[in-house]
Amino acid sequence: MLRPVARLTGILVAIAGLLALYSAWGAWMVERAYPPAGQFIEVDGLRLHHIDIGEGTPVVLLHGASTTLRDFTTSLAPPLTLAHRVLAFDRPGYGYSERPAGDWPDPAVQARYLHAALKRLGVSRPLLVGHSWSGSLVMAYLLNYPGEAAGAVLLAGGTHPWQGGVAWTNTLGGIPLLGSLFAHTLLFPAGELVLEQAIANVFEPESPPPDYVMRTGVKLVLRPDNYFANAEDVRLLSDYLAGQSRSYARIREPVLLIHGTADDIVPAWNHTDRLLEILPNVEVVRLEGVGHALHHTRTDRVALLIHEFSRRVQPGRE
Repeated sequence: MLRPVARLTGILVAIAGLLALYSAWGAWMVERAYPPAGQFIEVDGLRLHHIDIGEGTPVVLLHGASTTLRDFTTSLAPPLTLAHRVLAFDRPGYGYSERPAGDWPDPAVQARYLHAALKRLGVSRPLLVGHSWSGSLVMAYLLNYPGEAAGAVLLAGGTHPWQGGVAWTNTLGGIPLLGSLFAHTLLFPAGELVLEQAIANVFEPESPPPDYVMRTGVKLVLRPDNYFANAEDVRLLSDYLAGQSRSYARIREPVLLIHGTADDIVPAWNHTDRLLEILPNVEVVRLEGVGHALHHTRTDRVALLIHEFSRRVQPGRE
């Protein structure tokens, strides 16, 4: 009776081994295709990857979940560098930035690293721009460092808790052993199979640029460490925002909210609309029929809105 069980166990172990080898090879190939695009800076013992290009008033771009700073080098960074010093960071654990060991680096912790990095880079009173998940990071920065940012722009920013949980892949990342097994065997091959459809879902009802995957290097998120960072950030954010959102009325910096009316990923009614009732110095622009990836589908429009807002909140600094 034990022989068939042993044979099946051996087959499963062999399959897992092959998948692990393929995943390791895939991660190596992705890193070879998409090496670091910028420079590194160390703050509080953590090495952060960033770009720092252009001249003028400083604009800091902060990416959302499942992406890296390349999400901006292929969209907003080029037009903004015509009039601004543009900085973009891989958030901790994404792209080529390190993740601190230990407890979850929540938005306030990530804001602390960002604040320290900007200080070291000689950036004062920047305009902070956060897409999606980084809406929470921008709001944490404004709360913890009042007066040290000229203002903020949220692009479909996540700012409040939501109902309905998260994708099962993010939940799985928090299960010991099982999450690790998934990350090192099935994540990369399965991710390659569903990546195009997952991206299409984010862009709905619009379509992603035909070269989106190639240009943004989005497969970097299929590496185990990046997966764990992303899964943790997404899984724990809603509960965190239930507390952070209670303090938003203290924010005095000007905030511009840009949101697509067709965004079902981070719907305006649960985030942008609620901020309009709280913030004392806020503006909103709604892009009709636009989905969640507005900085890719309406790049020129969004860049112009950011530039015009910067001229109002950073006067005399150009």
